Amino acid sequence: MQCFIKRNKKNSTFLLYLGFTNSPMDKGKFLMAARRFRRGPHTEYIISLDAEDLSQGSNAYMGKLRSDFWGTNFKIYDSKPPYDGAKASSSRSSRRFGSRRISPQVSAGNYEVGQVSYKYNLLKSRGPRRMYCSLECPSAQETWENSLKTKFRRPIGPTTLRNKAPRWHEHLQCWCLNFHGRVTVASVKNFQLVASADPSDPAGTVDEETVLLQFGKVDDDMFTMDYRQPLSAFQAFAISLSSFGTKLACE
Repeated sequence: MQCFIKRNKKNSTFLLYLGFTNSPMDKGKFLMAARRFRRGPHTEYIISLDAEDLSQGSNAYMGKLRSDFWGTNFKIYDSKPPYDGAKASSSRSSRRFGSRRISPQVSAGNYEVGQVSYKYNLLKSRGPRRMYCSLECPSAQETWENSLKTKFRRPIGPTTLRNKAPRWHEHLQCWCLNFHGRVTVASVKNFQLVASADPSDPAGTVDEETVLLQFGKVDDDMFTMDYRQPLSAFQAFAISLSSFGTKLACE
């Protein structure tokens, strides 16, 4: 699925669209939006289906992305249980919106469905960012059977992703990845994610070459975001949002 993200720095919002063509004039179909908030030492991105109502108490609220103080570790929360029997987070923010002041049909839950981590670079060593993701994803069979449903039946082992290592280009004197024309501006935010090999799997059945999510810059406030199964649009968007903002120990 080929998508793009429009950033508005003035109001700290990010709009996700499904693209129909590779043309820069393609306005796309709106999918969801996010707004960045500062919560004490943390940063939160509230994700909503309504670009005009980006609050956690909204009927359109889908979930959120929450960073630590350093901006290097993130947790992804879904407003709906990802599988049967899942338990909601007991964080202060989820309890705050569970009061009777919120309409009964509004979900009060925040279910942790993933984590994104950027490797610390305290010594300012040369090289691009390194990132890892751990996500709750359905099996391939359930992805097909429940393609129209919002959750899958049972928890399975987390899907682990890592950034595809770029290669150093001697002539250009920079780190390079092949985005097949989908990314046109060099940026530390650009990345490609592939499945990470499981050390306990001696057969090496994990495909470490197929890119499951790629994100990159094409203009000052325009970014492409392409993803494939087993990732959902919500998961891909949340991971991409983690790339925005300052990484105090990773730059």
